[in-house]
Amino acid sequence: MGDFIVLLGPPGAGKGTQAQRLAQSLGMAHISSGDLFREHLKAQTELGKLAQSYMNRGELVPDDVTIAMVRERVGRPDCARGAILDGFPRTPAQAAALDEMLAELSGRVVSVPLIQVPAEVLIERLGGRWTCRAQGHVYHAKYNPPRVPGVCDIDGSELYQREDDLPATVARRIQVYLEQTAPLVDYYRQKGLLVEIDGTQPIEEVSARLLEAVEKARKAQS
Repeated sequence: MGDFIVLLGPPGAGKGTQAQRLAQSLGMAHISSGDLFREHLKAQTELGKLAQSYMNRGELVPDDVTIAMVRERVGRPDCARGAILDGFPRTPAQAAALDEMLAELSGRVVSVPLIQVPAEVLIERLGGRWTCRAQGHVYHAKYNPPRVPGVCDIDGSELYQREDDLPATVARRIQVYLEQTAPLVDYYRQKGLLVEIDGTQPIEEVSARLLEAVEKARKAQS
C-alpha cells in the first residue's frame, strides 16, 4: 500500500482541480468523498442504502459508514500506489480512523497540503457566479462576464444568482468550513504533516508548489 495525501482547502480554493492535477502528476488515484458518496447512492450498494437511510431522516451519515466507503475504495487496484484524498477526513476522529485503517493496510498519510486563500478572494471567486435560466450556462462577473450584462451569450435568457452563489451564502459557507476544519488542521499540524500553500497564485504555480511539497515530504519519510 502506498503513500496517501490529504488535500485541504476552503470552498473556492480550487481543491478539486488541484487534486486531479496532483493525482495525474504522481500517477495516483483521486478519491473525492463527494463522488464516492454519489457512486454508492447511485449503485444502491449496502453502504449506499445505509447512508441513504440516515440522509432520509435528515441525520448526518455516521463516521463508520463514511470510513467503510473509503476503506472499500482504498482497497481497489488503482490505489496500490496511494491516493489523493479530497473531502475526507473532515474531523480529527475521522483522521485518526484513517491513520488506523492505513496502518492495517501498510499505508500512511505522508503529506497534508492546505491551500490557503483569504476569505475576501474566495467570496469574489464564488460570489461572482451567474447562471442562465434556460440551460444553466455559467458566467462570472469578473473572470467570464457575459457580453451583455444579465443576458446569456448563448441563448439570450436572463442570468440569475443561485442561492449557493449569493455573496452572503458564500461568506457563511466559508465561515462554517473554517470552524469545522480548524481542529483537523491542528491535528495534522501537530503531526508535522501540514504544509500551507498559497492558493492565490496562478493554477500552474499552485500545482508546482503542491508537487514540490509532496515530493519533499515523501523524501523526508522514506
